Amino acid sequence: MENQKDSRNILWHTLALMAFSTVWSFGNVINGFSEYGGLKAIVSWILIFAVYFVPYALMVGELGSTFQEAGGGVSSWIHETIGPRMAYYAGWTYWVVHMPYISQKPNSTVIAASWALFQDKRASSMDTRVMQLMCLVIFFFAMYLAGRGIRVLKQLSALAGSAMFLMSMLFILMMLAAPALTGEELLDISWRPAAFMPQFDPGFFTGLSILVFAVGGCEKISPYVNKMQDPARDFSKGMIALAVMVALTAILGTIALGMMFDSDAIPEDLMTNGAYYAFQRLGEYYHAGNLFVIAYALTNLVGQFSVMVLSVDAPLRMLLDSADRRYIPQAMCEKNRYGVYAKGHRLVLVIVSILILVPAFGIKNVDVLVRWLIKVNSVCMPLRYLWVFAAYIGLKKAGEAFHGEYCFVRGRLAGILIGGWCFALTAFACLTGIYSEDRFQLILNIVTPFVLVGLGFLLPWMASREADGA
Repeated sequence: MENQKDSRNILWHTLALMAFSTVWSFGNVINGFSEYGGLKAIVSWILIFAVYFVPYALMVGELGSTFQEAGGGVSSWIHETIGPRMAYYAGWTYWVVHMPYISQKPNSTVIAASWALFQDKRASSMDTRVMQLMCLVIFFFAMYLAGRGIRVLKQLSALAGSAMFLMSMLFILMMLAAPALTGEELLDISWRPAAFMPQFDPGFFTGLSILVFAVGGCEKISPYVNKMQDPARDFSKGMIALAVMVALTAILGTIALGMMFDSDAIPEDLMTNGAYYAFQRLGEYYHAGNLFVIAYALTNLVGQFSVMVLSVDAPLRMLLDSADRRYIPQAMCEKNRYGVYAKGHRLVLVIVSILILVPAFGIKNVDVLVRWLIKVNSVCMPLRYLWVFAAYIGLKKAGEAFHGEYCFVRGRLAGILIGGWCFALTAFACLTGIYSEDRFQLILNIVTPFVLVGLGFLLPWMASREADGA
């Protein structure tokens, strides 16, 4: 009993800090600033935090507390609340939506390397076919490393992620202090309410997926719920603290960018080069030359590449380690001498190679390509959040069948309604995010999520044939 008590050493503010570095990044601020009209992004962020992020995080806490022995994360929750077949589809969705995410990482790696070497935006002027061929080579190298179970990249990824987080905080603090410390003439910000109020037009709703994508992923912290000293009391405090921290970072980061970039004339390549512009200008303000932009580019280079390698293997292990063998062919579960799922890696190789090459045939501008990659990820990645809310609805429908130390909502109907609201908002964001005025991009936005999720129906069919043949 004493040992169990000693193992519960996570305080609410510790959990908030752990979750903050997992959920949030400086790139989210850049994307929101670009997509929602500069300073007008502030109200958009506040709305999404209030009506989506807070209930989402608290639902994750209750699920994690209730199923504390479940090792498969979301798929384990679905297994307990709905059933094994749906658990397989949850695991498949969680895995397959990482394919567009992986395909984005080589682009980010090339752009980071260009800024580290040349400190300018020359990557934006590259031919997209040349860019994507370079990305394919980088991806093949990442697959080579992933296929050999290189463990050092996990430490590199964690180190780069921590450094990126610190640099993002440093940027916000130094930028807000710049007028007093440097004497530089920065853009004047109008503090009239109209300067911060977004227009609730079709563009607002078609960009909603980017906001949903930015604040998702807090299910990664669910294993820590029952390691808190007092889950029933402290988890909600930690999640509210997390929401406040993320909101403050989003608001202050947006204001800091508003002191650099005119909200009425946002650069078209902001999603590609915005973070680098920001650190380059920060260096100019503080007479540090290109020191900040080089440091950021190198950190981003290491981080993007290592995350790409880890994203090849880690989600695949989540799918195959915990999946019901009735729905996955035995051949998919065979490991090579390095302990990795070789056939699963080959499937990743095929899918991601297609996702890297196909856009180059219809998208001729690197900045447009980068924006499309962010957009298609914002449509695909939130599909995995749907299973979190489905699991919560299933949990509440089960009534008294399950019990956890932490409970977000005790009322059965209230829990179902809140879970249903977050499910509907996520689905709505994914569907509206598909829209594009460009026909080629629209086709890709439709085909990509439907084909990727649809492929999940093949493995149970193959497993069934395999069983019949045996």
